[in-house]
Amino acid sequence: MDADLSAELRERIGQAAAARTPLRIVGGNSKAFYSQPAADAETLAVAGHAGIVDYEPSELVVTVRAGTRLAELEAVLTEHGQMLGFEPPHFGADATIGGTLACGFSGPRRPFAGSARDFVLGCKIVNGLGEELNFGGQVIKNVAGFDVSRLMVGARGSLGLLLQCSLRVLPRPETEATVAFPIAEPVAAIEFMNRLAGRPWPLSALAYDGVSVRARLSGAATAVRAAAAHIGGEFDLGGDLFWQDLREQRLPFFQRPGNLWRVAAAPAATQPELIGAWLIDWGGAQRWLKTAESAESVHRACAGSAAQATLFRGDGSPNRTPLTPELAALQQRVRHAFDPLGVFAPYPD
Repeated sequence: MDADLSAELRERIGQAAAARTPLRIVGGNSKAFYSQPAADAETLAVAGHAGIVDYEPSELVVTVRAGTRLAELEAVLTEHGQMLGFEPPHFGADATIGGTLACGFSGPRRPFAGSARDFVLGCKIVNGLGEELNFGGQVIKNVAGFDVSRLMVGARGSLGLLLQCSLRVLPRPETEATVAFPIAEPVAAIEFMNRLAGRPWPLSALAYDGVSVRARLSGAATAVRAAAAHIGGEFDLGGDLFWQDLREQRLPFFQRPGNLWRVAAAPAATQPELIGAWLIDWGGAQRWLKTAESAESVHRACAGSAAQATLFRGDGSPNRTPLTPELAALQQRVRHAFDPLGVFAPYPD
C-alpha cells in the first residue's frame, strides 16, 4: 500500500508540473500558520503516507514515513527508553514528522543536544518534476560531502515532497530537574544564562519567562544532584510542565495581545530595543517578542543586534528578515535545481 501511495504522490506532482499548478503540501495541518502558499495552490495531502519503516533501538536510528504522527513516533521511542533529541514542538495532536522537519522546528533542548537538522541522516523525496530521489543513509557515520538531506529541514516544502527520513535518536536521560532564579530584567537574564552555559553543567534547557531564569539539568541522578547543589536556585517542582508549555507555546506570555516575533541571535547579543514583552529561550539564542510595533521597526532594531526576526504568528503573512542579495541568489539556484517549474515554491521568503 505504501508503494502505491508513493506512486500516487509522484504522479500527482508530475501532473502539477505539467499543468504548472502550485501545490500546498499538507500533513497534519498543525503548522499552517507558518506559511501562506499561493491562493491558487492545490492541496497535496500526505498524512496517509505514514508508519515506521525501520527501527533498531541498539543502533539509535529510526526510519519513518513523513506522514507519521509525531506523537506516535515519540510513543514508540519512549517504549525503548529513547527520544528525539531536538525535542520538537507539536502545535497540535495531528503534527507529523514531515511537517516538523519541513518547518525546522526544535524545542528547548536544541542548544544543548542539537537542532532538527543535526539529527537527519538521510531522506527520500519527490522533486518538482515528479522524480523520486534518495539522499544520505541510515547510519550515523555517513559519506563525506555536501549533506543534501539536511537541506529539506526548514525548507517548508519548497524543494520537494519529503516521503521518508532516517533520524538519529538519543537515550532518554535517567533523571531531570529544573531550578529557578528570580531575575527582573531581560538583559540581566541573558548575562546570567550565558554564565551558566559557560560552565560544565549537564544543562538541557535554559530559558527566561520575564520573571525567572529556569535551568533544566539532565543525566545521571548523581550528576544532576551535584550540579543542582553547585548552581543553587530553587527547585521548580513544576519544571516538566513548564518546558512542555514553553515548547507548545501554552505559557501565559504567548496569550498576550500583539504579534509574536521569533528573534534569532547570538546568545550574548545585545537585546533589541523594542516596546513589548520578551521571553528568552535557548540560553539567549531564541527570543520571543510580543509587540504591536511594525515589521519595519522590528527588523531595524534587530539589525542593530545582528539578529534575524520572523513574524511567527500574527497579522499578515510570515515576515522574515530579508536575505542578502548573495544568499537570495543562492537560494533561488538551489530551488531551481530541485523544482525548476516552481511547483513547490509558492511561499513568500
